[in-house]
Amino acid sequence: MSVPQLVAVLGRGVVPAGEPVVSADDLGINRGDGVFDAVRVVADAGGVRVDHLAPHLARFARSHAAMGMAAPDLDAWRGLIDAALGAWAVPGTAILKLIATRGQEHEASAPGASFLTITANDSPACPPLRVSLVPRGYASDAFTDAPWLLGGVKSLAYAINVAAAREAARRGDDDALFVSSDGFCLEGPRSGLVVRFGDDYATTPTAGTGILDSVTVGVVADGLRARGVRFTPRLMTPGEVLDADGAWLLSAGRGACEISHLDGSPLAVDPGASALLRELAGF
Repeated sequence: MSVPQLVAVLGRGVVPAGEPVVSADDLGINRGDGVFDAVRVVADAGGVRVDHLAPHLARFARSHAAMGMAAPDLDAWRGLIDAALGAWAVPGTAILKLIATRGQEHEASAPGASFLTITANDSPACPPLRVSLVPRGYASDAFTDAPWLLGGVKSLAYAINVAAAREAARRGDDDALFVSSDGFCLEGPRSGLVVRFGDDYATTPTAGTGILDSVTVGVVADGLRARGVRFTPRLMTPGEVLDADGAWLLSAGRGACEISHLDGSPLAVDPGASALLRELAGF
């Protein structure tokens, strides 16, 4: 059974989902030279809404800037999103993905592809995860003096992320957690890391590490701080995570997913903290 999907193109509006929208010569396809962002859509009795759209659009713009691409017309993107939401009538949750490429490889003046998709996502609430530690191949400070490595950019060059998830599945686990060559936890292929130590929470810092500035982690951090809870970015080893009072992978699509095992070793679980993080993330 096919998954319901909607496609809309900047400057054209909603188009048939099977209609081609990208040239075969597009750099996004040939080089992974482009950016994207993804955000949760909820359709219920109250209508259709997008969670935390403003920070996702801001990150979309930052990705353009870091890639040296022309700044996106965010007002035009908002208009396209509104048109797409107006045409979306599938109840439940979905993922809205914004995609923009640099242009065509052999015709520099040709504009890149700019479009969005909304894809139904009827997956149940995220269960406890068995997570594999996967070497990332660089040190935790590798991006400090190397902006050309595009740290923190949500780039279309996503093959390593997908390969890490496949490797975790090959090991019999549900997800992966990247580890730097100097022994620190980084992020999941499609998620940010949050760890609880007693009454305090921590996440991996973005500065120098090259990890993505997770919108969901930021929303949860703001919610915890508003409740007077200490939330601090810091580097953490796998051993520290194993000894912690709980750990989660957070993303816009799944919310807060509790880690039950890390490389086969059990972690402390805290249903109450999991419920709080899901609530703060909007799940």
